[in-house]
Amino acid sequence: MNRLHARVASFSRPAAAFSTTPEPRTIGSFARGRQITGGNFLFAGFLVEAPDTAIWDLPMPDEGFESEIHGFTWLDDLAAVGDHHATKRAQAWTHAWIAQNGRGAGPGWTPDLTGRRLIRWINHAILLLNGQERGVSEAYFRSLAAQTIFLSRRWKAASPGLPRFEALTGLIYAGLALDGMDAHVGHATRALAQECAREIDPDGGLSTRNPEELLEVFTLLNWAAAALQDMGQSPGAAHITAIEAVAPVLRALRHADGGLARFHGGGRGLEGRLDRSLASSGVKAFPNEGLAMGYARISHGRTSVIADAARPPRADASANGHASTLAFELTSGRRPVIVNCGSGATFGKSWRRAGRATPSHSTLGIEGLSSSRLGSAGKMSDHASEFLVDTPREVRFERDDVDGGTRLVVGHDGYLSSHGLTHVRTLHLSDDGRSLNGEDTLIAFDASDRRRFDLAFDKSKLRGIPFSVRFHLHPDVDATLDMNGTAVSMALKSGEIWVFRANGEASLSLEQSVYLEKSRLSPRATKQIVLSGAAMEYATRVNWSLAKAQETPSAIRDYAMDDVMAVD
Repeated sequence: MNRLHARVASFSRPAAAFSTTPEPRTIGSFARGRQITGGNFLFAGFLVEAPDTAIWDLPMPDEGFESEIHGFTWLDDLAAVGDHHATKRAQAWTHAWIAQNGRGAGPGWTPDLTGRRLIRWINHAILLLNGQERGVSEAYFRSLAAQTIFLSRRWKAASPGLPRFEALTGLIYAGLALDGMDAHVGHATRALAQECAREIDPDGGLSTRNPEELLEVFTLLNWAAAALQDMGQSPGAAHITAIEAVAPVLRALRHADGGLARFHGGGRGLEGRLDRSLASSGVKAFPNEGLAMGYARISHGRTSVIADAARPPRADASANGHASTLAFELTSGRRPVIVNCGSGATFGKSWRRAGRATPSHSTLGIEGLSSSRLGSAGKMSDHASEFLVDTPREVRFERDDVDGGTRLVVGHDGYLSSHGLTHVRTLHLSDDGRSLNGEDTLIAFDASDRRRFDLAFDKSKLRGIPFSVRFHLHPDVDATLDMNGTAVSMALKSGEIWVFRANGEASLSLEQSVYLEKSRLSPRATKQIVLSGAAMEYATRVNWSLAKAQETPSAIRDYAMDDVMAVD
């Protein structure tokens, strides 16, 4: 059906020009743009090195690789570079696509990709048309019109969630920007409002619980609202309500350095996008002290702690979900300290699976078992996906303001059926943000839990249930294990010194880890602090602390120091 409608749409009456001059609202990654101009094409987990090769002449190792190319998000990255070489590539590759696929041919004619592509083409219209001949411009507008007609008929076939928001925002964008396409705006505006009511819950969260995806949806809603208001039209009531609900959630998911918490397949977000989106929304509301899309946040002084304190995404929304229950991240000023490994999706299937497992997160895990498991493959956006199954059924959360700081108590039963154990984690952040005290407990609460524990204990040949508590460090953290093996000293580039200590029978070690970023060609090497032990009784506790060294400057001097070091 997509191919049929694409072919029919290619015979539609072309748009002659823009009714208003488009503004470049999207900007990508400068580093990624440099990679592309240098001939390093990293898409969908595959790296193709082909200098001086047009993007459409690359070998296509996978359907996902080809789909990402046809979505044209790389146009944002080339625009971020903005030099002569990047501009020439953007123009040549875009107009080559029109020549090859403009008549409804090729794999790029799906509603998911067409909406994404339309937004980029319109946003970067000035870059794409600058210095071009009349025939090239006419072909560009003819293709824009065909894609708009196609999207008006096929947007319902886009996958629910972000792809459908992209499709409808692209349709609104094109309908407002192109002469003769305004008839599609009203229907797309109503449909977008309906999607807001369906996909965004009253508390401003998405079912995927992916912070970066929430930011992308929020950004699209802001763009669509601004485009409608600039033309004297009003967004739907549910559209405005969604913007007002999402803004405080994103504020709760923002660390002290301005980046998003990295959970359930999401990254930190493009630099500056979160702040720009919040500012353009005009919503001043701040989050309450409860959960925001299932995450708990504590912030004192210059330190922010964000923990995953709710059940993982439901099965049909968990294609990118991680087994990260009770994991946390900690950021001090502009410096991430404790992190999760992140999504390995851009580095291939093996890295993607590894990034989703519990050991890739800063939490406790029983050896050989994640708190949620990956089930059989399903379909998401026409691609095979592994959903989360056998997830924790109950996740509890309490927050209290206590003497000297704020305390979180969270727990989950993800190991109950297998070992009869519940994981309970306590986090206490001091009022000045200079220390975080934690306790991780594995406990069998009642008689049935203890019977399961005894059975698992017997199978271990009375060696206990092995577990590890992991604290993954950001690559910029310089960590050293002291000579006695009782503490880890961590130096940040700001000059701060943090010290990690643990009490109890768990052994302390400093091991290798990785930090996964979408903008990188390969995973970054880093380290992790690991507390290893075995549950021998019905209740096993591990206490630990993370605190600034006494010689680390006070908060006022910290700000000045980080401002100086920000140029590194």
